[in-house]
Amino acid sequence: MTKLFSDTGLKWIWLTLLFFILDQITKHAVVGSFDLYESVDVLPFFNITYVHNPGAAFSFLADQGGWQRWFFTIISIVASIIFIVWLSRTPKTNKLLSIALACMLSGALGNLADRVLFGYVIDFLDFYIGDKHWPAFNVADSMIFIGAVLMIIESFVSPENKKTETN
Repeated sequence: MTKLFSDTGLKWIWLTLLFFILDQITKHAVVGSFDLYESVDVLPFFNITYVHNPGAAFSFLADQGGWQRWFFTIISIVASIIFIVWLSRTPKTNKLLSIALACMLSGALGNLADRVLFGYVIDFLDFYIGDKHWPAFNVADSMIFIGAVLMIIESFVSPENKKTETN
């Protein structure tokens, strides 16, 4: 079992735990300090605004009757299992892909915890230009995005791609 963690991408699971805890701490801090829909100006382009999102990214399906809670819960569970299996099959030498997967796993688990516990995801990071606001998001969403970007970068710099290009 120790070999599984030391010889594969699972050695980065600590990163998943770290970002999951950071996500939950920040959400707890917002819920404990803000009323729902309360907003505090931080910078000329950024607010902390406490909102609930019963849907997915950009509040997709948020206006449905509640079935989406379980739909997105199942998607988060399936995604988490896929990330764990993928990490377990990724060689420890492939650090960038392992870190990307660990980040995405932390985001999936962070939002999964919210859906199971509350039926919605707690969002609070509110970026805007003028009066045009990007949909609010959270640390878990950020980790999913960062993980996806790292995975794209890894696809361009991976040694397997360099071997293919030289043939």
